[in-house]
Amino acid sequence: MAIKLHRCSALFVKIDGHPCWRVQKALDEAGVPYEIVKHQWAPWSKRPEIQELSGQRKLPVIELEDGTVVREESARMAKRIRSGEFSAGGPAT
Repeated sequence: MAIKLHRCSALFVKIDGHPCWRVQKALDEAGVPYEIVKHQWAPWSKRPEIQELSGQRKLPVIELEDGTVVREESARMAKRIRSGEFSAGGPAT
């Protein structure tokens, strides 16, 4: 089972300034297998499922295989991914 990338449904937006794309691109570049879980592209106040999962309503969110949920600003998440901190099995040790 791969990790889950919870991101907005605007999969066509592939610019570096887009938070969801920034994290997805980092996962691709790092070769980390993941499954995309699309969420409503709307004001983040309308994402109760993300609120329940991560305690807030912003995307992107990474859900690791062990159930750990990671939500940070996308630039920080991308940096952690590129540093090798994440792998298919969870945080690198």
